[in-house]
Amino acid sequence: MNQQDLEAVFKCQSDLIARNESISVKERVKLLRSLKKEIQKKESSIITALKKDFHKPYFETMITEVLVVYKELNLFIKNLEHWAKPKKVKSSWLNFPSRAQLVPKAYGQVLIISPWNYPFQLAMNPLIGAIAAGNRVVLKPSEHSAATSNILATIIAKVFEPLHVKVVIGDQEVAQELLQFKWDFIFFTGSTSVGKIIQQRAAKSLIPTVLELGGKNPCIVDETANIELSAKRIVWGKFINAGQTCIAPDYILVQQKVKGKLIEAITKHLKQFYQNLNPESEDYAHIINEKHFNRLTNYLVDLKVLYGGKHDKTYRFIAPTLVDEPPNNHPILNEEIFGPILPILGFEEIASLKKVIQKNKNPLASYIFSRNKDNIRLIGESFLSGGLVINDVLIHFVNDRLPFGGVGDSGLGHYHGKHSFECFSHLQSKVIRKNYWDPPFRYPPYFEKEKWLQKIKKLFF
Repeated sequence: MNQQDLEAVFKCQSDLIARNESISVKERVKLLRSLKKEIQKKESSIITALKKDFHKPYFETMITEVLVVYKELNLFIKNLEHWAKPKKVKSSWLNFPSRAQLVPKAYGQVLIISPWNYPFQLAMNPLIGAIAAGNRVVLKPSEHSAATSNILATIIAKVFEPLHVKVVIGDQEVAQELLQFKWDFIFFTGSTSVGKIIQQRAAKSLIPTVLELGGKNPCIVDETANIELSAKRIVWGKFINAGQTCIAPDYILVQQKVKGKLIEAITKHLKQFYQNLNPESEDYAHIINEKHFNRLTNYLVDLKVLYGGKHDKTYRFIAPTLVDEPPNNHPILNEEIFGPILPILGFEEIASLKKVIQKNKNPLASYIFSRNKDNIRLIGESFLSGGLVINDVLIHFVNDRLPFGGVGDSGLGHYHGKHSFECFSHLQSKVIRKNYWDPPFRYPPYFEKEKWLQKIKKLFF
């Protein structure tokens, strides 16, 4: 779409909102049901698109993309009418006689910019929340996952009127053009560097934003951990989607006493999970594009590779790779890896961890493998992260009762489940005042009421 087309979509949506042409809750539920049916019809096309974009295995596509969206849709279809009702709250005696409510209101026009690493569910799930809250939406999916972006556009066009939800296909320049409009709300998932640019542009017009960013997620293993089980869970969470997961363990900090055992166990599980691994394997994804492939393979120059390291540029294939003790100043310890390379660093005492972790502030997620409650408490209190999981990885993402989001450099705001509905709603405070009595105390002249004010102060304050 060119600038003129973008302006036309934006203006038409604005005009509908200005005319107060809102979408009823019943209509929103109906549309969400239609969306689910259309996704079911197009399920095989979605799987094919993700395979084309980066060789995503069928099993991973289903559990991390399609089923996640079905789960979110089912939750909203079941609960939206209840969530959207005004909620009674206790009224203040200072406002007697009155009653008070909290009323969820749509922001209006919402811009959603989604990423390439989970291009279906990280576009659909925010969209579900925005629609459910009654907003009109423009969705800009990633140009890097073009096949999935196209199937998204096809599905959305089948279910929604263009002036309700519009998918805009395009590159970085299109995203920049979209950011010139005065949206009522912006939701972005992507890198911290781009998130900062979006926040700066939104701030100029005081546009509220939610930013779902990344970070270097530490994975800490102490000497009391169940090494075999810890290794199994770490391997699954790190190498699913070839490590292209914003909440994947980014690096391991393991107590020296068990470092050798952990490396041995991780290597064993890598061999079990990815048998006869090659570029055409059906159990392992590829890197999204050549730029990211080159960035990742450049990390491996001059590093001590413990396992893996094989790669094939033709397929954008990088095998699961373990590297040992990279230098502190190496980019692999100072940039989000976002790929199938796992640095392993040893430590002696728990107290020494704080300094290492705080070098990369506020990770999106952190993981602690331990059976020592004191160690878990000390590590958990040492730094702030968006999410924290003990003795596993990634699993907090699938619990829709938990808000998902980062803090500081890893993000701003949160969503998932009911939290998504709240994310895309302005919670309006509403007071309905009665007319049958109007206490005269608040009105001037005040000098006659000073004695009463002092008595009230003593009684209530």
